[in-house]
Amino acid sequence: MRSLLRTPDTRSLVRDSSLVWLASGIVGVSFGAVSVAGGLPVWVPVVMSLVVYAGSAQFSAVGVLLAGGGPLAAAATGLLLNTRTAAFGLAVADLLDTGRATRFLGAHLVTDETVAFALAQSDPVRRRRAFWISGIGLFAVWNTGVLAGALAGSALGDTARYGLDAAFPAVLVALVLPAVRADATLLRCALLGGALALAATPAVPAGVPVLLALAGLVLHRRPQGAAV
Repeated sequence: MRSLLRTPDTRSLVRDSSLVWLASGIVGVSFGAVSVAGGLPVWVPVVMSLVVYAGSAQFSAVGVLLAGGGPLAAAATGLLLNTRTAAFGLAVADLLDTGRATRFLGAHLVTDETVAFALAQSDPVRRRRAFWISGIGLFAVWNTGVLAGALAGSALGDTARYGLDAAFPAVLVALVLPAVRADATLLRCALLGGALALAATPAVPAGVPVLLALAGLVLHRRPQGAAV
């Protein structure tokens, strides 16, 4: 393991992942602070981040709880928002070892960012390495940020004032922009998915617009000439 971490390939993957890790840590601080400032005990966001580990689903679930909803409603909201990870898991299934424990851990590390980073690599070996480096690093930084934010509690006040809520979306846009600019088909699909999500947002529950936006990706992946 030590020799692996010293390889130039691994160092480059760590360097490329670090921007997403930084953004994840900042948003984790925001999540922890918002949860505790809203009245939840410190242990709630910390345990949720370790066990659930799904940033957008966690924000949604906590939002339901702070608005007066019950645990079942909060869990249902989080599950709805996180259904997209089932497709992500299928996309990276071949990157995981056959061992049950390894596959279980890998499934827990599946996120939008980790899957996108792994699939962007040029060969299977590098994809597998990218998945684990990105996934483990992101998990560690996210949970560290959540703990720090939860301990800080209401001392941060309004997290939106510091732009913490905008850090993650901004980084994601920066990551995908080069690929979108280089591929006209991908650009059209991204615009279609974005338009569907924006149009549906006022009328459907949180999480559904994200699922609708995947329609653009499906169209992009559909073989030329195939029926819709």
